[in-house]
Formats: sequence, structure tokens, C-alpha cells
Amino acid sequence: MKIKIITVGSPNLSFAKEGIAEYRKRITRFAEITIVHVKENNHTEKKILSHIGNDFSILLDEKGKEYNSINLAGFLDTQKNQSRNIVIVIGGPDGHTDRIRARADNTWSLSLLTFPHDIAMMITLETLYRSLSILAGHPYHRN
Repeated sequence: MKIKIITVGSPNLSFAKEGIAEYRKRITRFAEITIVHVKENNHTEKKILSHIGNDFSILLDEKGKEYNSINLAGFLDTQKNQSRNIVIVIGGPDGHTDRIRARADNTWSLSLLTFPHDIAMMITLETLYRSLSILAGHPYHRN
């Protein structure tokens, strides 16, 4: 499975950068992962849509579907079994544009809370690692 995370802007918080690097490294045991940082400007929407291409896209959104770790693992397994590459889009400070929302195949809520990009990205990567480790039978997740 290939996973791409697109985020508007780059992480600035040192602890978040460390967490992002650590979980990205861990994920590579289970899936190929790419992180794309898109600069916020007049071309942001076009760049994001270009990076999504024909892949299965998930927008992080506070109004999206909430998953627990087991259910997210099942969702990822379904995508993997359908040979889908996944693109997760973390929007800018104003969220996602209407065109990006229209292109989305799914929306996912990390929480009803709103997080800074750095922390949202770190949580997303940890959650992906946890779900992929469940699928692999790795003991990281405990019930």
C-alpha cells in the first residue's frame, strides 16, 4: 500500500518534527509513505489536486467520520485489498476549498477539536502506524 500525506505548509514545532520523523520511519515497515508539503499561495488548490491524481483521497476534517483504531485498521485493509493508494490531505488554516472537497472520496475526523498542522500531522502518522501495526499483528496497540 502506498500512502501520501499532503499538507499545506511545513512543520515548525521541533517536538512535532521529531514525532513526524519517528512515525514516518515506523510506517515504512508496513507501507510506502510520502509526505508532500504544499506552500500556501494562489496555486495551492491546483497543486493539491495534482498530487491527489486518481488515488483514493481522504480529507482531514472535523466533520468527517470518526474511527477507533480497530475500525481504521479495517478501513485501511479494505483499501489495500482493493489495491488503492491513499492520499490524506491536511488543509490550510481555512480548511479545504470546495473543489478539493468535491474531489474527496472520504473525510476523516481526528477529533472534534481543531489542531495546528504540525500536531495534526503527527497524530495522523501515529494513528496510521497504530492501524497498520494492528493489521500486521504487531503488539504496538493494546486493547
